[in-house]
Amino acid sequence: MSNQSCGVLIVGGGMVGLSLAHQLLERGLASAITVLEKEPELGRHSSGRNSGVLHAGLYYKPGSVKAKVCVNGANRLRAWVQERGLPLNACGKLIVPPRPELDSQLDVLAERGRANGAQVEFWDEQQLRELIPEARSASGRALWSPNTAVVKPITVVRRLQQELGERGVVFLAGQAGWTTDPQRRQLLLADGDTITYGHLINCAGLQADRVAHRFEVGRHYSLLPFKGLYWQLKPDCPIQPRTNLYPVPDLDVPFLGVHFTPSADAIPVVSIGPTATPAWGRENYRGLDAVEPAMAAANLALLARQYLANRGGFRRYVHEQAFLALPPLLLRAAQQLIPGVRAEHLQLSEKVGIRSQLFNHTTQRLEDDFLCLPGQHSTHVLNAISPAFTASFALADLILDQALPTMNLP
Repeated sequence: MSNQSCGVLIVGGGMVGLSLAHQLLERGLASAITVLEKEPELGRHSSGRNSGVLHAGLYYKPGSVKAKVCVNGANRLRAWVQERGLPLNACGKLIVPPRPELDSQLDVLAERGRANGAQVEFWDEQQLRELIPEARSASGRALWSPNTAVVKPITVVRRLQQELGERGVVFLAGQAGWTTDPQRRQLLLADGDTITYGHLINCAGLQADRVAHRFEVGRHYSLLPFKGLYWQLKPDCPIQPRTNLYPVPDLDVPFLGVHFTPSADAIPVVSIGPTATPAWGRENYRGLDAVEPAMAAANLALLARQYLANRGGFRRYVHEQAFLALPPLLLRAAQQLIPGVRAEHLQLSEKVGIRSQLFNHTTQRLEDDFLCLPGQHSTHVLNAISPAFTASFALADLILDQALPTMNLP
C-alpha cells in the first residue's frame, strides 16, 4: 500500500481529460497532474470511437457553450494534428435537405454558423453534383462547410497521451472500483493505494454522472446512453463520396442523422451512420455485452414517457432515428442523400460508439449543451458529447477558467 499525491487528479483519460492536462501545463497552472483511467489503455470508449469529424460550428445555438468553443477548438486541434503530421482529411462537408420542407433549415444553420465564426456557402445543385455526382438535394440547395475535416481519433488520443507522459503527467490505467473521501481529498484504489489530490476533475464520459453522484453533485442528472452503429461502403462500391455528406438535422433533438463520412486513411473508407438507438448499457457495444438490466429498464420507461409527452420533439426522433439500427431503415435514410446506394454496397463497420447523453430529471428533457458543475474540491464535466472531441482544447480552457477560483492550486 502506498499514498500518492498530486495537485490535480483527472478522472477519465478521454480527449477532454487529456486536453485539460495539456492546458494545465500550457498555462503553467499545475505540474503535478495524474490521470486516472479505469481501462487498461486510453481511448477504449467515446474518444477512440467517434467519427473523427472536426466540426465547423454550424449546429449550435449562438451563446451556448458548444458555440463558444467549437470553432476555436477545431482550429486548434487541426493545427495540432497538422504540426505532428498525423492523418487529416481536409474534405469539407455538405448539408442537404432530404425533404423539400427542410430547405429553410439551411438558412438557420447558415445563420448559426456565421454567428459562431464558421465559414459557410450556399451551393446549387450543379455545384453539389460536381463534388458528389450521386448526391441529392430535395430542394436543389446545399450548405457547404469548407473547414470541416476528419482525423483518426485513436491516433490523436495516443499521441497526446505520449506527449503528456513526456512532460511528467502520471497515468494510472486499469483503475476501476475506487472509492472516494471528498473531505480528505482522497481516492482509495482497489489495490489499497490512496491518491491525495488538491483538486479533482471528473471527465469520466459514460460514467461521469455516477462519479459526480459520489461527490453529491448533479443528482438530478443521469445518463441515457445511445448506441451509434456504422455501416461502410465496400471498396468495390462505384459510389465513394469525397466529402462529408449530412442531412439537415432536426434541431430539436441532439442527433445529426445518418450521414456519409470519408476517413482520414490514405485510401478513405466511407462510413454511413451513426444510428442513435437506445443502448442496453453504457458500454453495450455488441450484442448482449455489458448489458445493465436495471438501468435499461428504467431508461426505456423514461423514453416511453418522453414519447407520450412529446417533449422537445422526441416523438419525431423515435419515428425517424430510433430504429435505424435495422439495416433496411438505415439504407432508406442513406438513400435520401445518395439514392444510388444499394444494400449490396454496404457492410457492417467494426466502428461502434455510445453517446453519453445526459437527461435532466428536473426539466424532463435531454440536455443539449455541455455542463460543468462544481463540487467539494472538484469539478464535474457532464454531457461531454459532440463536439467535445473537436472542441477539446478550447473546452478545457473554459472549464479551467470556471474552476480556477475554487482550485487553490499552489
